[in-house]
Amino acid sequence: MHLDEPLSDKEFNELDRFLMSDSVGDDGMTMDALHGYLTAIALGPEMIPMAEWLPLVWGLPNQAEPKFKNNQEMQKITNLIARFMNEVQITFEVAPQEYEPLFCVMEQNGKELIDGETWAWGFWEGMNLREEAWEAAWESTIAPLLEPIYLLGAEEIEESELTLVDTPEKCHQLALSIETAIPEIRRFWAPIRKSGVVTVKRDAPKVGRNDPCPCGSGKKYKVCCGAEPTLH
Repeated sequence: MHLDEPLSDKEFNELDRFLMSDSVGDDGMTMDALHGYLTAIALGPEMIPMAEWLPLVWGLPNQAEPKFKNNQEMQKITNLIARFMNEVQITFEVAPQEYEPLFCVMEQNGKELIDGETWAWGFWEGMNLREEAWEAAWESTIAPLLEPIYLLGAEEIEESELTLVDTPEKCHQLALSIETAIPEIRRFWAPIRKSGVVTVKRDAPKVGRNDPCPCGSGKKYKVCCGAEPTLH
């Protein structure tokens, strides 16, 4: 199965069952939390390697791995999560207008209301992976768009803000605000999104175009690694 293939309903349910099982910790992420988490990582200021963000999914002490039955189950579950992430990334790159947060829906007094708290918590956890980098957004014009994510997802909010989330109807409206805000948050980061690759500072002096090429070919730099690329 290729990484760019979206999860089938069967695979989605399989991953859901695993995340809800005793194999992971009590603080492990459910599918909606995972979707929020991956969304924050996918559209945020920097690319983050899977090796860094995956351990937080399990919610286990000291970022331990779950109790996989065997290596095959470990590879399968990890692959499903990787594909779930790619699904989010590809949607943003190819058809961002089709992106939808994976919110839960509950019935309240005969009305269907969106419960976005768990998704928002996952997004908040994703933001905290690069808390300093996200400060640029908090200090920008999109700061009000982040407020609903904070109100629904942060572990603690100010006592004066509790009245903003004290009814399911208010939380429903905040969730709708988040769905509207996601495209704007993505557009904010898109031009300045940094690669996860570390830039290595070169201490050696710059190679002159007529100097021997440092690759060891024996040719001059200008006709070897320093040659202008040829368009085909």
